[in-house]
Amino acid sequence: MTVPPPRDPVSAVTHPDPYPYYAGLTAERPLYKDEREGYWIASSAATVTAVLTSARCRVRPPAEPVPKALLGSAAGEIFRRLVRMNDGGGHEAARYAVAATVQTLDLERVAQESARWARPLVGEGVDPAGLSSFVFALPVHVMGSLLGMPPAFLRQTTQWMSHFVRCLAPASTPPQIERGKDAAGHLLEVGHMTLQDGPDDGLLPVLARQARRAGIEDTETIVANGIGFMSQAYEATAGLIGNTLLALAARPELRAAVTADSTRLPAVIREVSRHDAPVQNTRRWVADAGAVAGHDMAAGDIVLVVLAAANRDPAANPRPHDFDPHRPERRVFTFGVGPHACPGEMLAVAIASAGVAALLDAGLDPAGLPPRLTYRPSGNTRIPLFDMLT
Repeated sequence: MTVPPPRDPVSAVTHPDPYPYYAGLTAERPLYKDEREGYWIASSAATVTAVLTSARCRVRPPAEPVPKALLGSAAGEIFRRLVRMNDGGGHEAARYAVAATVQTLDLERVAQESARWARPLVGEGVDPAGLSSFVFALPVHVMGSLLGMPPAFLRQTTQWMSHFVRCLAPASTPPQIERGKDAAGHLLEVGHMTLQDGPDDGLLPVLARQARRAGIEDTETIVANGIGFMSQAYEATAGLIGNTLLALAARPELRAAVTADSTRLPAVIREVSRHDAPVQNTRRWVADAGAVAGHDMAAGDIVLVVLAAANRDPAANPRPHDFDPHRPERRVFTFGVGPHACPGEMLAVAIASAGVAALLDAGLDPAGLPPRLTYRPSGNTRIPLFDMLT
């Protein structure tokens, strides 16, 4: 049965194959205003870059720095302190501290920590119906461990992170928001405990030291951005693992190569991050009227930035629909561009590599997975739901 194309870029995120639709956007309408929805849509490499680097564009509406539904809650307090959700000079010191902390990470240590957690989380036998639990649990266990959290809290922290991330989504329901608010309170408690009693070489104490060097003494800001490390890794890494399994399922030669030699996985996963991006959309708000990417926009305009379409723009990546792990000069927009680009791309690749390797070692055959699955409901992230198989 032929599946109709997506209606719009938001519904495209969970469509079985949104990429022909994205190709049409980049070729025919790289930046346009959807009058029905009332927002602009940027999809080409050039327009996505222009929007994400424009001084006129903000990560939040200037009049609503914290979503109204989160005000007065622990979730709102975390949100207001996250450097990735804030613009302006007042957050530059915190942004510097976060970037400096990421730079201290030894990727070999990340790989070792990822492998240490991946195998026990997979268990003794690979049950495809349990894959969704695994892809979400692994990044929380690895990042929580790197932050210095007590191992006994990591399983529960995975559940709290699930509720917290869901409450931040634009389409979250009132019950999801309430569960997220409650979960945020628990995350703050564990974060403060980790900062006070955790190992000195944990990522959270390192962040605290970098913050102090930048003149920040507010422990709430430090803990909130430690939680931000986990929340950013949570969905992006889950999507990388799931979409890599689907890429291997569709390509027998590639599957045989990585099964025989898992050191090939990082190159494969980097191409997955471009070819079937786990983060497909983001948004920007125009703070003051003027030209953005060559178009006049009004203050208050919203721009939907289609990262996954920019990844497939032939102007950025020749032969964009080919899956090529050895692609030279690959340009990946999945993790953003400009001042709010996510600094954790290599972290996500390292964790996902360990996760996929552990699944293959435990006997998972990606060929047994159906090529088309239900995706987790979202207007931004593309994450297959393997637990719908049974």
